[in-house]
Amino acid sequence: MNIARVVVLGIAIMAAGGAVVVVRAGMGGNKAAKAVAEEATAAEDVLVAAADVVPGQTLDAMSVRWQAWPKTAVAAAFITKTKQPDSAKAIAGLITRSPLISGEPITDSNTVHANTTGFMAATLTSGMRAISVSVSAQTGAGGFILPNDRVDVLLTRETGGNGGKNFESEVVLKDVRVLAIDQTIQQEKDKQSVVGRTATLELTPEQAQLMARSEPSGVLSLALRRLGESDGMPVTVVQPPPKLPPAAARIVAADVDGVRVYRAGVLQGGGGGAPGPGAQQPQAIPGAFGAGL
Repeated sequence: MNIARVVVLGIAIMAAGGAVVVVRAGMGGNKAAKAVAEEATAAEDVLVAAADVVPGQTLDAMSVRWQAWPKTAVAAAFITKTKQPDSAKAIAGLITRSPLISGEPITDSNTVHANTTGFMAATLTSGMRAISVSVSAQTGAGGFILPNDRVDVLLTRETGGNGGKNFESEVVLKDVRVLAIDQTIQQEKDKQSVVGRTATLELTPEQAQLMARSEPSGVLSLALRRLGESDGMPVTVVQPPPKLPPAAARIVAADVDGVRVYRAGVLQGGGGGAPGPGAQQPQAIPGAFGAGL
């Protein structure tokens, strides 16, 4: 056989073998690419919020739904249909501790079990404080104020003066979130009112101090706000002065002439005695809340 033909045949055989290797490699590469594509498009059902949910709301069948989620993006904290196919069982006793938007996965970080220790602390908005005030059917809108409602806080107190009893009322705080009525932290099914003796409110640290100062000064009442009329944060309206002790005579200041004596909030004259000729005329206590106390 011609040597040249042998060389050409050898080259052809080598080329054919190389082609087979290339084809096989290409087929293997396609399978790998296909596997990667299938993994990227694989989905798993994840439990998510069916609509926007406010903090403190109990989750139920109407507030959640299953949604397909890329398997590569499913976090360990998610509730999946594979691990927990019964959604009702998965959300039993769960209450939102932070706002949820529609389509957001339900996790341990945005929910809490109602029977968990420290539940109230978990439901507080960041930076806020919980403080309780005394209420009744009269001062709590007849019991129609429920957890997660928004209210205005009114302070009513006696101002006195002129030998009679006068009362003055002012709004102290507006747009305050109610966390609980007594030990009730959520509205019970088919129950439209809760009459309690205390209401727990969510306030800033400064507003909580204001409430603590205001309660001994008079009667606090809660005025229910219309649903949707809220900016989401409580607003301080007035800073009532501290209540003066209910003594018949209050010594509030001293000057070079001696001690100033006030009775029922009215300046009686220098030196603490009865007003005499040229004595200073009665004056109300400077800076008193309303008429003289």
